[in-house]
Amino acid sequence: MPFDHLSALTIDGKPQALSVYRGQVLLIVNVASKCGFTKQYSELEALYQEFKDQGFSVLGFPCDQFGHQEPGDNEAIAAFCDLQFKITFPMFAKIEVNGPNASPVYAWLKNEKTGLLGTDSIKWNFTKFLIGRNQHVIERYAPTTRPVTLREEIKQALSVPYTCSEK
Repeated sequence: MPFDHLSALTIDGKPQALSVYRGQVLLIVNVASKCGFTKQYSELEALYQEFKDQGFSVLGFPCDQFGHQEPGDNEAIAAFCDLQFKITFPMFAKIEVNGPNASPVYAWLKNEKTGLLGTDSIKWNFTKFLIGRNQHVIERYAPTTRPVTLREEIKQALSVPYTCSEK
């Protein structure tokens, strides 16, 4: 199934067809508010502001599977993102990224691009996936990869024209 046939719940609980992002370059990140990498929210927002008008979006998916670092409910997560980081990029409802209850979005991502040594599981918060305009995962980045270092990869992905290919 292509990425744009998936859907997810927004942070406020509304179903969102991911087809609204068709033709965009996406950076999908599993986020957490009490993680050592939480400060990456600032860089994610900066990238979103820099490139959003060129067809780029960051999609944040809160997850509490790593060290109980996202303990709040969706309302608390949304408030935290607004108050602490002034996040304006799309945020989605808290999900699981591993195991039998993993979000279909993350099942798709992990199938498309495995991690280090071919593992498919997400190892920690702030794992990042860069998706090109034609719904192919370009790269998977470790939590330690700072978002600001992805600027050139994002620019390159944005330079590739979108070609419609219905499946």
